[in-house]
Amino acid sequence: MKGRSPAKTTKETEPSVRIVGIGASAGGLEAFTSLLRHLPEHANVAYVLVQHLDPTHRSLLSEILAKTATLPVAEIAQNTHVAANHIYVIPPNCDLTVEQGVLKLTPREKSGGPARGIDHFLKSLAADQKSRAIGVILSGAGSDGAVGLKAIKTAGGITVAQ
Repeated sequence: MKGRSPAKTTKETEPSVRIVGIGASAGGLEAFTSLLRHLPEHANVAYVLVQHLDPTHRSLLSEILAKTATLPVAEIAQNTHVAANHIYVIPPNCDLTVEQGVLKLTPREKSGGPARGIDHFLKSLAADQKSRAIGVILSGAGSDGAVGLKAIKTAGGITVAQ
């Protein structure tokens, strides 16, 4: 199963599937790969990776991670229903939200300041999953993710920072 793509599904996300939002800066590849090597294969969890990516280049992140992960890895497409024991990777130049377990993409807002894509997704995860939300922040120099982790904590979810 190593590196296979998740099956596209039109069914609703199983309510027992927990979603883990994982954020890292552009230099977070080593932290991502280290984490992926240690994920259990049958935890009934979907992992969503949000990394700061160059908005002008195609990302190879999902292909690179698929070589390390034992779970299926795929770049997120619009309206992806999360499935247990799968890893989803944000594409470049997008903001990501989750609604009723469905991943939704929008073009990234150009605010003129630093990217806040991790906060954007984690706040959405907190609103959608409430106390079932799990947020993880890996390596990084900026503060993107801090507001999102606070939202998850306020909703009663679990937060972890490297």
